[in-house]
Amino acid sequence: MSVAVPEEWLADLERRHLAELSFPEVRKGLQALSSLYVERRGRIGTGAAFDGAGKRAAFALFFGPLHFLVVREIVDALGAAAAPLSRILDLGCGTGPAGSAWALAAGGSPEVSGVERSGWATQEARETFRALGLRGRAAAGELLRERLPGSGAGIVLGWAVNELPDGAREELLPRLLEAARRGARVLVVEPIASRPVPWWAGWAKAIAEAGGRDDLWRFPSSLPPVLALLDKAAGLDHRILTARSLWLPGAG
Repeated sequence: MSVAVPEEWLADLERRHLAELSFPEVRKGLQALSSLYVERRGRIGTGAAFDGAGKRAAFALFFGPLHFLVVREIVDALGAAAAPLSRILDLGCGTGPAGSAWALAAGGSPEVSGVERSGWATQEARETFRALGLRGRAAAGELLRERLPGSGAGIVLGWAVNELPDGAREELLPRLLEAARRGARVLVVEPIASRPVPWWAGWAKAIAEAGGRDDLWRFPSSLPPVLALLDKAAGLDHRILTARSLWLPGAG
């Protein structure tokens, strides 16, 4: 893997999330989160990922850096930060890793705007931007109500589209296509699912017809020590990081 988790951010995450919880408590939260993602994914949109201190800590300390690594690798592989970016809009930002990864790949100059339903995750995203030295803001809200930017901007949805209700997802796609026609770069990242994801094929077709691409990714990882310990303790195996993405480079 050619990128690493910024040390200052990881140290800040460890300091804050291991201050009042023991390692076994965070490990237990990570196991519960993993079960939720694999076996009970339909509950994620209800906020179940954030309904306990252990799960919140595991989400921030483990999945945040993991998602950062994946998005940074994808952005680098696509050349998504090759042209100047003034702003990155992170829809369904969670704790802010996707927008942050793209902004740092672009030299740290773009402003990152995060939109997230969870108040806890919104505050955590602000902490992420601060620890990484980014110009960023995060607001609690519904991503479908956000005005989408055009030329000079990036729009990222990391692990967010699959959590939307079908109607919201159908409304979002044409808005993203229109933003790309106005010059915005659009990146959608999701896990490689073991179960069928009916909406993906339709989105991939629409993205391809608009000049974009659909990719599957596998990256060998070198996890930081705290992530490697949690990974092993929870019975997980992230020696290879996987994801799939949809990418629209934007018109012009």
